Amino acid sequence: MDISHVAHVLHEPGKRPRVGHIQFLNCLPIYWGLARTGTLLDLELTKDTPDRLSSLLVDGTLDIGPIACMEYLRHAGDLVLLPDIAVGSDGAVTSCLIVSQVPLRELDGRRVALGSTSRSSVRLARLLLEEREGVRPEYFTCPPDLPVMMQDADAAVVIGDAALRAYLHQAEDLGLLVYDLGEMWKAWTGLPFVFAAWAVRKDYLEQNPRIVREVHRAFLESRDLSMTEIDKVCEQAARWETFDEQALRRYYTEALDFSFGERQLAGVREFARRVASDSGFDPELEISVLQP
Repeated sequence: MDISHVAHVLHEPGKRPRVGHIQFLNCLPIYWGLARTGTLLDLELTKDTPDRLSSLLVDGTLDIGPIACMEYLRHAGDLVLLPDIAVGSDGAVTSCLIVSQVPLRELDGRRVALGSTSRSSVRLARLLLEEREGVRPEYFTCPPDLPVMMQDADAAVVIGDAALRAYLHQAEDLGLLVYDLGEMWKAWTGLPFVFAAWAVRKDYLEQNPRIVREVHRAFLESRDLSMTEIDKVCEQAARWETFDEQALRRYYTEALDFSFGERQLAGVREFARRVASDSGFDPELEISVLQP
């Protein structure tokens, strides 16, 4: 991609796109390269949790950004998905977990703490517990701090950096069982799971089609550059995080799936089919993806 061309297109007075950025390590490769290419300066970037960013995109405060799969399905009529970019997994993801004091099939009627930072992960966890495992726990929400969550719960749903800490050492230290949501979904359906997709508001796309396509291209270039230089990304991130370079490299190259193609779209459709009945949307809703 011609980066100077992207910067030129984006650098229009009053036209800087308002873009969301999930403040978890799982999105670092999508954004790390933006600084390298110079495109970062042409975006009005908002960093926040998945829940908050989803709400900002839905209410029009953001033009483009990540949105939890569950929230996209609820507002599909107002949004268009960007192809070939997402945060998901095709199997174990290591950063979306149920950690439990007992096997999952023993959680019927027991208390399960829900971390409040991703509606998709929470809904997926509930789906897996209720439909795959056949249990009906008592759910409550609380901040995603595993030791605090487990003070009042038999199990907890944790995502993002908190889940990575649980996966790597906290769960073992606390004597807890670990169940990976991505792995459970893949075993159940044979499909990948998309935790967050990138979308643009339809009204913004209609008014700014060229800018949207250049922002999309910039995301893809940033991700591809990051994955090419993944050792450098992990080295830099490990300076400021509790995770070492090796753990981060495994996470980015083996666990996470940053693509969004036909199989990922099939996973979104299957999730929609399974949760539509109590989620307020049509299981056969139209999913709009930006065309080349």
